[in-house]
Amino acid sequence: MQLDLDGNAALVIASSSGLGKASAASLAESGVDVVINGRDEERLESAVEELRETATGRVVGCAGDMTDADDIARMVETTVEEFGRLDHLVTSAGGPTRYAFAETEDDDWYYAYDMLVMSVVRAVREAMPHLIEAEGTIVNITSMVTKEASGANVLSSSVRMCVQGLAKVLSEELAPEVRVNSVLPGLYYTPRRHDAGEAGVDLSEVPLDRMGEARELGDVVAFLSSGYSSYLTGAAIPIDGGALDSTL
Repeated sequence: MQLDLDGNAALVIASSSGLGKASAASLAESGVDVVINGRDEERLESAVEELRETATGRVVGCAGDMTDADDIARMVETTVEEFGRLDHLVTSAGGPTRYAFAETEDDDWYYAYDMLVMSVVRAVREAMPHLIEAEGTIVNITSMVTKEASGANVLSSSVRMCVQGLAKVLSEELAPEVRVNSVLPGLYYTPRRHDAGEAGVDLSEVPLDRMGEARELGDVVAFLSSGYSSYLTGAAIPIDGGALDSTL
């Protein structure tokens, strides 16, 4: 399917690797001019060069910390300055450290909230005027734990639900100009999972019997940013190989 995205501009936060990077790649290969972001400047530069090899849109890097309000504002400013517009915002974040509740301290909760929730709040606040003008889209990359909590991952299971609540409210408040959706990844083979030594995970509860490839999620993000999903907003879509038992 050829998506109708030529000449659009997107900001993809936390996108120098993993699912964010795959989403940026799908958009850039669909003709979108994309700003990608990461804290590690060397890794960010490498990601920019890699994406440019297959992109039909332009790719620009903007180093910054997604927990820093000034850095978030600069990412939005960079997108508008480079491309003259901002049509699509994609939010993403690495998961917080896996803890059981009894293992957590107050600082763990504050950091998880800042990284997972406030990064989205600040990005939407900065991008909103541009997205309304462009009649654009927001896609949040969250997690399947927003529908089915994981007891061994209390921070992600608790805090990410705030993002989905925010997305639902935004889908109503920003309509009809801006569509807002979320994708809920399950098990994906990403550099982060590989680095954590979790490549040999239990797939017994994944009906498709494999981990997802990051690009499989990235292509859904691009679809949700396109006119092919023009009557879809407020949705939270599992992209998890069928792992969720929830029907809601």
